[in-house]
Amino acid sequence: MFFYRIRLFSLFGFDVYVDASWLLLAVLIAWSLAIGAFPNIVSGLTPAAYWSMAVVATIGLLFSIVFHEMSHAAVAQRFGMPIRGITLFIFGGVAEMHSEPTSAAREFLMALAGPVASAILGLLLFLLFGLVTSSHGPPAIAGVLWYLSYLNWTLAVFNLVPAFPLDGGRMLRAALWGWRNDVVWATWVAAGAGNIFGILLIVLGLIEVLRGDFVGGIWLALIGLFLRGAASASYEQTLARQILSGQPVSRFMNRQPIAVSPERTVRELVEDYVYRHHHKVFPVVRDGRLLGCVTTTQVSGVGEDQWDQRTVAEIIEPCSQDNIIAPETDTLEAMTKMQRTGRSPLLVVDRGQLVGILSLRDLLEYLMLKLQFEGRHRRETAVRPQESYGHLRG
Repeated sequence: MFFYRIRLFSLFGFDVYVDASWLLLAVLIAWSLAIGAFPNIVSGLTPAAYWSMAVVATIGLLFSIVFHEMSHAAVAQRFGMPIRGITLFIFGGVAEMHSEPTSAAREFLMALAGPVASAILGLLLFLLFGLVTSSHGPPAIAGVLWYLSYLNWTLAVFNLVPAFPLDGGRMLRAALWGWRNDVVWATWVAAGAGNIFGILLIVLGLIEVLRGDFVGGIWLALIGLFLRGAASASYEQTLARQILSGQPVSRFMNRQPIAVSPERTVRELVEDYVYRHHHKVFPVVRDGRLLGCVTTTQVSGVGEDQWDQRTVAEIIEPCSQDNIIAPETDTLEAMTKMQRTGRSPLLVVDRGQLVGILSLRDLLEYLMLKLQFEGRHRRETAVRPQESYGHLRG
């Protein structure tokens, strides 16, 4: 989802990041506010004043999004769901959770927290706007407060649309999940609503382009495309979690991992392993026991004129715990670990013995094949109950 993100600050234990795409959006927002919006809201000010208002409002927008996502994160933490951080990107913000909510009630409350927080913030800003206006305060300040109040209410209302992955869509999924006790079916329905809403935004965007609002129309269409893609991806991720959850790593691991003997020379390591298998990390094993790991970075520290004299045993280092996993570990936990740390493959170790290797690529290939059949079957069976309910209502 993200291109390149920068850590801004840490707040209440959460790291807040901004993606490069959001910086581009911030420039566009500031420009549109200074040139178009604020001159219409407050007339008679200088261009410098409008640009100052635009910069302050853009910072206020950043705070508003962080406040919205922070409310999600706070509720998630309250229910024991760790948060990796909050990231602002071109389509808004996201609180990155280590895992999905474990119950419908928890998801509903976590999703509801965002719109409620935005609505409360919008009300507070509106009260400040009224205070500044009644006391004949600076029009520039009043204009910024009015805009941010309107923005937060818009953020709250838009997120209440029952279309996944918006907050309203998550609340819809939670309600359906609680009703039928089937998170996959609930996700399928909520994602379908997200897909329809995305199509609607694309159509509205095209209409706006034809009416002459090129920038606004393209922006609506891009949001629609994003929502459609996110809805489909969320459904597939839910299916993947159902497929992998409860399955031990030992079921999917390669039981014949490529390992290096500590007696090998560095030249043999490079020519027989690195060039042949294209891995950056190799386990070092003697009689099945894991001694450590050797990486291409360590090889780079050895001059090529010493490759024939030095052995792997001389440059070996202990394997990072991020690279090691037990065979009985839940595969879903292992996959989350690989995505979080960027470490793949993982070495499967049982009481000091290297018993296998788990690759993210192998898992994804398995999931793609499984989703082709599992996903189609679940979609077909999900339609039948809806058809029967429709018949009963008729």
